[in-house]
Amino acid sequence: MLLCVAGMDRERGTEGMDVELRHLRAFTSVARHRSFSRAAEELLITQPALSRTIAQLEGKLSVRLLDRSSRHVELTDTGTEFLVHAERVLAALDEALAVVSHRVTLRLGFSWLLPDPWAQQTISRFEEITGASVALTRTDDPLQALRQHTVDIALVRGDVDVPKGARIVRLDDEPRIAVCSEHCALARLGHLDWSDVQHWPLVVNTVSGTTGPWSWPTDRRPAQIIETANYDEWLETVAANRGIGIVPEVAQRRTQHPALRFVPLIDAPLSPVSLVYLADAQRTLIRRFLDAAAQPT
Repeated sequence: MLLCVAGMDRERGTEGMDVELRHLRAFTSVARHRSFSRAAEELLITQPALSRTIAQLEGKLSVRLLDRSSRHVELTDTGTEFLVHAERVLAALDEALAVVSHRVTLRLGFSWLLPDPWAQQTISRFEEITGASVALTRTDDPLQALRQHTVDIALVRGDVDVPKGARIVRLDDEPRIAVCSEHCALARLGHLDWSDVQHWPLVVNTVSGTTGPWSWPTDRRPAQIIETANYDEWLETVAANRGIGIVPEVAQRRTQHPALRFVPLIDAPLSPVSLVYLADAQRTLIRRFLDAAAQPT
């Protein structure tokens, strides 16, 4: 978005100058934090990109707004004066945006079972703070939905390859549990060791599953793999006693299926759960969602 700064100082030739809102947001963030690294983290951009943005602003204004050294960042006298006006402009914009914020929707994509109580608390905090709403979109492949821009943020489990231009924020690590049919011999055992999974047929969700042959070294992988394409197929295949499954423990609390049995899994590595978003998406709204997501449950 362009902000035409006109008549600020006609004698210095700034009339009609095109200063973008991203310049003002970058400058005020650095001024507030007195740090390029912390400001870059807040703005969800890289530090070199932030430095270029500040340099562009100073170039457009033909003044130095910040004094930089290897240890600290300080405002110049001109920067201190400019900060007052920049904050006033941004505050006025935020007021205007607040008028229509109730019409804004952030789309959260997920493949199965949002973490609880994280999801409910995060969505509630975000909607209360912003006035925007969260639309929950169930999709077999949240990352593909992100690439296609049908969701704004994707919740993913396991170690994933994020799309080009996307960023990932790790939320937590979930314990794993084994699941099997009520007719499976595993149901009569008290537990299953992670190292013994290789001796059982393993049902894998190849699109959004958290555990698969990739989870073990080549010489320790299960000999028989049964592939499915989504959570429902995976669930019913395990229930039909085609093999066992490995899933985050949230499934035990949230899955009601009379043919399934859950078995403690010993020495299993934790399963990461993360949020993925595109760097060029709605930064302000996503940043506020990430802030809400990072608060303790």
